[in-house]
This record gives sequence, C-alpha cells and structure tokens, in this order.
Amino acid sequence: MFSTVTLTLSLSIRSIIRAKRCFQHSNPVHAAMHKRLISAFVQNDRYIIVREEDDDDGGDDENGNAMKFPDVWLRDNCRCPQCFHQSSQSRRIDWDKFDIKVKVQDISTDKLEKSIKVKWSDQHSSTYDLEWLRERDFNATRRNKYLTEFYRPKPVHWQKSDFNKVTNVFKFDDVINNDNELKKWLESLAVYGVAIIEESPLQKDVVRRLAERIGFIRKTTYGEEFIVQSKPGAKNYAYLSHPLPLHTDLPYYEYKPSVNILHCMVQSVSKGGSNTLVDAFYIADQMKLNYPNHFKVLTETIVDWNDIGSEDGKSFHNIWRSPVICLDKEGNYTRINHSIPQRDSHFSTDIENVIPWYEAYSKFVQLAREEAAEFKTKPGDVLTFNNIRLLHGRTGYDDTEENIRYVVGAYLDWDIIYSKLRILKSKSGC
Repeated sequence: MFSTVTLTLSLSIRSIIRAKRCFQHSNPVHAAMHKRLISAFVQNDRYIIVREEDDDDGGDDENGNAMKFPDVWLRDNCRCPQCFHQSSQSRRIDWDKFDIKVKVQDISTDKLEKSIKVKWSDQHSSTYDLEWLRERDFNATRRNKYLTEFYRPKPVHWQKSDFNKVTNVFKFDDVINNDNELKKWLESLAVYGVAIIEESPLQKDVVRRLAERIGFIRKTTYGEEFIVQSKPGAKNYAYLSHPLPLHTDLPYYEYKPSVNILHCMVQSVSKGGSNTLVDAFYIADQMKLNYPNHFKVLTETIVDWNDIGSEDGKSFHNIWRSPVICLDKEGNYTRINHSIPQRDSHFSTDIENVIPWYEAYSKFVQLAREEAAEFKTKPGDVLTFNNIRLLHGRTGYDDTEENIRYVVGAYLDWDIIYSKLRILKSKSGC
C-alpha cells in the first residue's frame, strides 16, 4: 500500500516531504527521532533483497536503498562462531559439507539491532548486520568505491609536463611521527607512483627507518640496503658513473620489488647526477592509442630478462620471462618490464615475432625518452617511486676526491604498503 501511495504522490507533495527530511536531519531533536525501516524478502528463489526506507516517506523508492544478495553467498559468509573465526577474521565453514543449493526457509528483520535473520534449508540460522551488508553490496557503484578507494587507490597516469604537479613533497620527521602524513605519502605513491621526502638526516639508516615505518625491507640478491656509488669492478650497471638509461629495477624477478627508496647522502657537484623519471603507464596509454599494433606486440611477446653476477661473495643467475607491458584479465596494467642491460640474449619466442617486437620496443623507448622528467635531488632528499610502473635513470656525472656521489637504496613491496595504507584508513575512518 505504501509503495502504491508513493508512486501516486504529486511533485509538490514530494517536495514537502524532502523539505521535511532536510529539517529533520539538521535538527538534533528530530534527527534522534528519525528512523529507517528495514525489510527483506526472497526474489526469484535465489536472491535476498534487503531494503531500507525512511519511516515517514511511505517507502519512497527514490530514497529507499535496496540491496541484492545471492543466497549461497550469504550462507557462505555467515558470521556466527560456528562458521566464522572472529579473532583471525577467517571463514571456518566446513565446505566438505557445504550445500551450494541452500535455500532460505525463513527471513526476518530486527530494526533495533539493524540486522536481518535467515533460517536456511540446512537448518542453520544466520544474522547479518546491516552496515556489514552495505559494505558488501553488489551494486556497481559500491563495488567500484571499494576497489578504487580501499582495495587499491586508482592510479592517475601523467606526462612529463605534469611531473611537478603530481610529485608531492613530504618532511621526513612528519612521515616518521605523523600517521596522517604517512598515509598521504603512501597514497601519493599509489596514485602517482612518485613522492619525495625532504630534510632527512644524513644517516645510512634512513631508508630502513622509512621501510620499518611501513613494514619491512624487501631483500634481494643485492642485500637489504644497497649503496649506489661509482666504484671500480662494478658488478651492476648502476654502480658506474656513466649515464644510466631509463629502466625498471630487477625485471628478472618473478616477484619484482615494487617500490624504490633512494636516499641522497652526497650529490655530485658536477653537472650530471640528475634523476630521470617517466610514467610508463602513460607511455603504454600512448602506445595503445596511437600505435595499437605495437601495443599488442609488447603485451603479448614474452621477453627473457636476466642478471648474472655476485654480491658479497654470493653468485647469482636470475631469469624471468615476461612481456614489456603486463595486463590483468580486465586489461589494467600490472607491471612494466624494461632494462636494456638486463635483457637476455636468449629470446625464447617464435622467430617471426622478433622483428615486429624490435619495432614496437623501439617506439616504446623513443616515447619514454621524450617523456622523461629530469631533476636533481639534494643531500637529505629521499626519492620514492613505483618500480613496477615508473622507468628511472640518471645522467652521467664526475666524481672527485672531495665529492663522491653516494646514495643509499632499499626496496619495499606493494603488498606491505597497501596493507599499511588500509590500516591507516581504517584508523582515520576514511
């Protein structure tokens, strides 16, 4: 009856009702008295509809909030102690006995507790909190909000001219001591792939302190912290003073370290030593838009990447095979692989793929070079960037006896960063 009356309300009556609601929500006395009605019912034998309605609008669909849930999903996600282990936040339901054709036998709502109660055909009973259901609504808007704001912030791709706009700068002491600044730093890394931390002490433990503020350092064959410095008999191309071409670090790792932390302790006083950065996701966008055939080649042709050498007396020979541009099943970029020094002479692909790949790769390298931003860090600056997204390099420089460029580096993994970011968001309520 209420929905029929609602559908026949005139525009003027609707306006009066909306005005009444605005007054009630702004008036603390009326707000305290304001309630929302909850209803739940089964639809098409397999779905449960949960609806919220204002108690004074007669079920006005314009303001009601209907949510739709598959019955099997609700049964699988029962929150009772028998089905869910609260302290570990883990499902403990016995799937050896789970009936995927389970049906609703009875459904009711508890308006005071703001929950719905379901009795199932397997004789189990479940209670679902309304707020818990809202957070897991299958509505496209709700799902997108969760994926882009809580699961992982949506990246914003940028070109060279935007570099100064997107590169946020933070103070070391603020990041170490203030959770809100830490959250902003990690969000900047997640969204733009780059951020700079200034005014850090000229101490070798700075990268470790930053890493442990989040979680822990990712160890590689080059250790935990590593020193980027020109030295004779270098075992890595980065340990030369020559120009370092654009690249991603460690493309020869299946589980490639995700974020670089580079702390400038001593900067070259020569004209060189400048950092170069480019958003390779933006380059991939341009390839997809303007050179679709080349883009297809770079996403489909598997390349052999390798690293042979030794560090601290331990020899290694790392190999991983992966395309230059990696995509997930939804077509989103997941990883960029690019390092001319670390591209293996083995090319394990059909011979007819080789020449088209070189043509596509040449265009990728050209576009990246044209879009590379150049800047020079100063002592105390910590450059942090996304190693699976950004290409980085360095201009050549000249050391002297009085001035030897000295950078301390370390790696972090995105899994650890995203985990910390979710904890910080949950604490702050946003």
